Amino acid sequence: MRLTLASRLIIAALIVLGLYFGIKYFRESHPQLNPAATSTPAAQPSAGGASPAADTSDDAPAATPVGARPAFTYEAPAPVNGKLKGVVELGASGFNSFIVRIDPQRNWKLEKAEFGNSLVMESMASDADIRQGLKAYIGKMLDYGVSGRDIHFVVSSGALKVPSTTKIVAALKSLNYVVNTVTPEKEGSLGLRSVLPPSYASKAFVVDIGSGNTKISWLAAGQPKSVETYGAKYFEKGTDDATVAADVQAKVQQVPTDLRQTCFIIGGVPFELAKKVRNGKERYTVLDAASAYQLDNAKSKAGLNIYKAVATATGCKQFVFDWDANFTIGYLLTLPQ
Repeated sequence: MRLTLASRLIIAALIVLGLYFGIKYFRESHPQLNPAATSTPAAQPSAGGASPAADTSDDAPAATPVGARPAFTYEAPAPVNGKLKGVVELGASGFNSFIVRIDPQRNWKLEKAEFGNSLVMESMASDADIRQGLKAYIGKMLDYGVSGRDIHFVVSSGALKVPSTTKIVAALKSLNYVVNTVTPEKEGSLGLRSVLPPSYASKAFVVDIGSGNTKISWLAAGQPKSVETYGAKYFEKGTDDATVAADVQAKVQQVPTDLRQTCFIIGGVPFELAKKVRNGKERYTVLDAASAYQLDNAKSKAGLNIYKAVATATGCKQFVFDWDANFTIGYLLTLPQ
């Protein structure tokens, strides 16, 4: 049978279509044979707008992402009809002053804080300089509205180890002020009082990393317990990191296991760590793991060694820095209202 021209054209068209769809199906089933599919794709921007390559640059942040830190949502109750009280802390690195509003239920709020590294602590100031500096602190509190009889002075246990402290205590007494000194154990319990929320009393402990010493505290049957170990300036005496870490771990292992869920941590070096990850003006900042920080000065590195030792020994995963609390505020909370 002879095919007409139209029939031959239809058959040829069907053959071409069959070959086209056959080749297409074969390529889709075997992408490794498709040159276009095996070429390197262009880098796509991440959610934040930067390319993935930026994550491996030398400018990458030293701390881990915020999402890697456990959330902390506690809010401290605000004082009602509170009264202003002031305290000047003489620490191992200088003067700090705090003005706090406290109500009869011992709820409190930090109204004003002033931190200063005083040359007094390096034995580089005269008695007149000391008195002038103290008067300046006192004057600012009076101007803020604190009554003179509600201004208190507390010497930290670390500062008691500094020879020049005696000059400052003498200057305060010459101004007719009472100077309150504390032992490391008492300082630890006062820090605990200011920073540990009642709802965390059965599941948390407190670490205060100071320059002269570190205080580790917790509640045992409702009573404060505190132990002392090295402070962040241990390097000045030639003590090595391993010796400090071993002592810190031995001391912190006294904290009961059921209190190791959360650690409230305060002090100068924790302050530096919290600055790197703080969200706005939040009062409580959850620190990153010690391994996330890259610090360049000796004191900060020493404090980080202490922080790491605490985390290693306890297995605690949530370290919460309180921007307002310190042991001197704990002292104010012990006074009659």
